[in-house]
Amino acid sequence: MFLKVALTAVLASAALSLNWCHAQDTTTFPTLGEVVRLDPALDELIEPGAKIEVLAGGFDWSEGPVWVPRDGGFLLFSDIPPNRVMKWVEGQGVSVFLDPSGYTGVGRYSREPGSNGMFLDPKGDLTLCEHGDRRVAMMTWDGGKRTLVDNYQGKRLNSPNDCVWSARGDLYFTDPPYGLPGQWDSPQRELDFCGVYRLSPAGELSLVDRTLNRPNGIGLSPDGRTLYVAQSESRAAIWRKYPVADDGSVGDGELFFDATEQGRQMRGLPDGLAVDAAGNVWATGPGGVWVFSPEGEPLGRIATGEATANCCFGGADGSHLYMTADMWLCRIKTKSKGQGF
Repeated sequence: MFLKVALTAVLASAALSLNWCHAQDTTTFPTLGEVVRLDPALDELIEPGAKIEVLAGGFDWSEGPVWVPRDGGFLLFSDIPPNRVMKWVEGQGVSVFLDPSGYTGVGRYSREPGSNGMFLDPKGDLTLCEHGDRRVAMMTWDGGKRTLVDNYQGKRLNSPNDCVWSARGDLYFTDPPYGLPGQWDSPQRELDFCGVYRLSPAGELSLVDRTLNRPNGIGLSPDGRTLYVAQSESRAAIWRKYPVADDGSVGDGELFFDATEQGRQMRGLPDGLAVDAAGNVWATGPGGVWVFSPEGEPLGRIATGEATANCCFGGADGSHLYMTADMWLCRIKTKSKGQGF
């Protein structure tokens, strides 16, 4: 709490709102939290003494970061309640990139109407999980959006949350109820479950799993043969892993890690995740970002001190982990690299 008050005071005294980084000496940023080392192997992934930098603040609920390599490189992330996508550029700070981002209807829709998770498709175009419009959409860089999927067997999706593309062109995404008015109790809900889905390159939508109460973050191993899904459920705060066949179809899931007990002691639940080029899983959860080996062994935790929603790799060489933590946008330098760098 002291950290939040102190950093908020910095924002207020600077009187710079979302652009407070813009006018600062951006060679140095405020820091927060700590790295908790559970296994010596974490030293091979995060340098001892590495700091969690606060790049920007003042957001309602930051989510869904994605690194975009075009135009010199920049980070996009969702600010869900005000229905917008923000853009952060090194040395320049934050600006509004897309408004509205996830709800294009009239009037107020819900508490979380905006876009959530974002990902670049194999061509490099932007994919958005849009809460309010209840769809997964694609936006090209020369303008315009189109709907990729908005229903399952004729029933509207709940509120797509997070997504990942495979190299062969399969789109996997999760569909909890967080963006609906009233969430699960919404009269507008049409499906009686929260699903994990696969949209094939041919445009065929199939259900991967309907047994998770609140599926959330999602990611793929570097070889594309393992799909990871987080569940944001306090009674079962878990990550599952699923085998992926050569044709993109997905087999039955099994437990990757159970953080239910830790969820009773620390803020946050399993949410967004990123998988590095070596197959290590960096997953937001109780107490910050958990770092797992490909075998599911917990190596450590990047403890932000806030409920941390999502993360992605980015930067010039793909070695920075960018994190959305409540009202903050943060990053930490790692020894890892994101896939594709």
